[in-house]
Amino acid sequence: MITGQELRRTIEVALDEIRPFLKSDGGDIELLSIEDDSLVKVQLLGTCVDCTVNQMTLKSGVEMTIKKHAPQIKEVINVKAGQFANK
Repeated sequence: MITGQELRRTIEVALDEIRPFLKSDGGDIELLSIEDDSLVKVQLLGTCVDCTVNQMTLKSGVEMTIKKHAPQIKEVINVKAGQFANK
């Protein structure tokens, strides 16, 4: 069983893998939290916030990449600015 810190590092590696694609379009992504070792909350940043295909990017790009690195993750959701109180 991996620890919370190890899972966090694994997810950061996954985000680092997809980050160059987001940055090439003027966006970025931030890991906010991991809940129950299965739900990842992220926040899309920059141009990704208002992009019309950000849900597709989140599911097809971000979620797929995270699941490749951490198969126990069931879902990745985007939290819009102001919705995350524990930050």
